[in-house]
Amino acid sequence: MTWDEWEQAKAEVAARDSAVQMRLNQAAASGGGGGQKDLVVHNDQLGKLGNLAYTLREGLSVDADHARQNTFDASIELFNDGLDMGSALTELHDAWNTQVGTLKEACAHISNHLDYSRARHAEDEVRIATEMRDVKGNAMTQSRIQDYWK
Repeated sequence: MTWDEWEQAKAEVAARDSAVQMRLNQAAASGGGGGQKDLVVHNDQLGKLGNLAYTLREGLSVDADHARQNTFDASIELFNDGLDMGSALTELHDAWNTQVGTLKEACAHISNHLDYSRARHAEDEVRIATEMRDVKGNAMTQSRIQDYWK
């Protein structure tokens, strides 16, 4: 690459980056923010979803284990009889157990995360409500806070 090509490439990148930066720093064509809320989550919905994930995990613990012992016993007997199908069935048994364990772990993770999110949100709400008070103990609204900044 010659010096002129290098300078030209740098100029193209700089022009492209400034154009992207200008697009990102301008207000949206629809009038900017302050429109409709695009994400609303209610505490009771998080609780229901967390409960569903927990119920699914508990159901998997029971339902996915029905044939485990019989499959393992059959694989041992087939293997002991000298059939290759016995080792294949053992591999299937082990893969099934791994996949079920992964799925149960994912369900537990979802349930725990939703429970944590609910608790954390409640803590944040209490903290915000108790910290946003004036000297007289009156709750400060956003407009009253703006009065102090002026």
